[in-house]
Amino acid sequence: MEDKAKLLILYASQTGNAMDAAERLGREAERRGCPVAVLSTDEFDASSLRDEKIVVFVVSTTGQGDPPDSLKVFWRKLLQRNLAKDWLEGVNYAVFGLGDSGYQKYNFVAKKLDKRLSILGATAIIERGLGDDQHPSGYEGALDPWMSFFLNTLYEKNPKLFPKGPDFVIPDMDFMDRPKIEIVHHDADKVVSHYSNDADLRFIEMQIERARSMSPGKLSHDKKRPDCFLKMTKNHALTIASCGKDVRHFEFEPCSSIIEYEVGDVLEILPGQDPAAIDAFIQRCNLNADAYITVHPRGTENQRRDSKISMKLRTFVELTMDVASASPRRYFFEVMSYFASAEHEKERLQYFASPEGRDDLYQYNQKERRTVLEVLEDFPSVQMPFEWLVQLVPPLKTRAFSISSSHSVHPNQVHLTINVVSWTTPFKRKRTGLCSAWLAGLDPENSSGVNIPAWFHKGSLPPPPPSLPLILLGPGTGCAPFRGFVEERALQSKSGPIAPILFFFGCRNKDNDFLYKDFWLSHSQNGGVLSEDRGGGFYVAFSRDQPNKVYVQHKMREQSNRVWNLLCEGAAIYVAGSSTKMPADVMSAFEEIISNESGVSSEAAIGWIRELEKARKYYVEAWS
Repeated sequence: MEDKAKLLILYASQTGNAMDAAERLGREAERRGCPVAVLSTDEFDASSLRDEKIVVFVVSTTGQGDPPDSLKVFWRKLLQRNLAKDWLEGVNYAVFGLGDSGYQKYNFVAKKLDKRLSILGATAIIERGLGDDQHPSGYEGALDPWMSFFLNTLYEKNPKLFPKGPDFVIPDMDFMDRPKIEIVHHDADKVVSHYSNDADLRFIEMQIERARSMSPGKLSHDKKRPDCFLKMTKNHALTIASCGKDVRHFEFEPCSSIIEYEVGDVLEILPGQDPAAIDAFIQRCNLNADAYITVHPRGTENQRRDSKISMKLRTFVELTMDVASASPRRYFFEVMSYFASAEHEKERLQYFASPEGRDDLYQYNQKERRTVLEVLEDFPSVQMPFEWLVQLVPPLKTRAFSISSSHSVHPNQVHLTINVVSWTTPFKRKRTGLCSAWLAGLDPENSSGVNIPAWFHKGSLPPPPPSLPLILLGPGTGCAPFRGFVEERALQSKSGPIAPILFFFGCRNKDNDFLYKDFWLSHSQNGGVLSEDRGGGFYVAFSRDQPNKVYVQHKMREQSNRVWNLLCEGAAIYVAGSSTKMPADVMSAFEEIISNESGVSSEAAIGWIRELEKARKYYVEAWS
């Protein structure tokens, strides 16, 4: 390594965790005097990678082994066939991955990236680190020891990167004196004229786009302007109230623009926040809700200070800062400690921010899902400047849901099937999901003034042609996209031949949470698209209606011959639902069926499944 080398940290983040981990590594290196640059992979030209001497990649894995959106262009560059095996010779690298061992392809992206960098001639500084959301301390359980080992190893290889050694750390307040963003306040008399008094959609759209563009928590792949605004027309419970679950069917219509989507697509919604929580946060932080502000990275051009793009502080908080749902990161507690005037609060916050206090912080914060507002209220002596709050409060994120309707059948509607998330923390505190609870609380008869910002995206389940046989597995709300598939194929059957559909659904009880019961049964009878007469079938696993639990994989084995026959006809497999054990159990059932029905070995059956994946005939959409 050359003496004048700097540390380049590249991150690829889908939800923000990898970005947080990369920035934390950057801070720890900077505190030791090491020159550092931290960038998203889509902000860095991959062709320049060979010019770097020391690079750390912090990358997350999404879905079933997929790279984050911000990594895709960079990754394609690394996969070019014309790259020589010594293309990255002289580059020293390290990889830290963020994943969830509940998924089958745990940290798949970090493992593939590590292997590819090595193939291209780069040299690993230390063995890759793998953070696991299932760890009692989350991904930080692996990050802390990996980061310490990395910095010490880096010092051994190039001591000049750390002029005073790896154990010297710049004093906290000297390092922490300025946040990364700057807020400019504007004279209200000069900006009011730019604002409409009407709550028209164009004005709301402009506010959302401005706020999300200014937010430091934005991810580079985020689309700032909503595709459309929706109004809710139906809010219908699909489960019995006493069953312990609340799954709902929602229907929406566009407020203005025409909507377009395909079956298998995903709808993202920006949830509304409780006005009382916003007011409480503003009051707790001694902020002026009516002040007009612009927010921009420190040191950027003055055009970002233009009063014409300013907005009310309250509007900015409401649209970009998740103050009453998401839990703050560990760095939030560290910065809080610098602004605590009560000594006992300062000591507790410093302990939480230390490696020794990591597990206690996890129990206090993440396990309890403490919100920013709750944490601030627990430490009343802390008065953080608004610049730090804007930088560190978790961003208000859109929530993504599989669309459960066919646009061909409902040309001016979009339907969603949503589990209203709720749980009890270890200290018996009731928690609810921000977006699902907000939607559940809307009354279509009295919510005409609620315009729901929405974005349409391609999902991981592509729309199948009518000639393609399908084997669908969707327990619980995993059935959502398949409702759209069945609607569309039923419509297609009226104008031409269609291939059969074999659908395995699962729920707890026949009488409590049999989602869309009448819909599925109507299509499985009288020659419907799910009927055995057409070569398909509809089979339900009621897991708790008998002493032994029955799941979709058990129903698959019962219908082993039907599954095998459709596979022989070239069927595609679509799996949707919980990411815990279900996708892996379903794949194991397919391997067993293929082995038993064809008489081949288990290894050959696994190879069959791998070929289906390569041929893009095995799709999985799973969520935590």
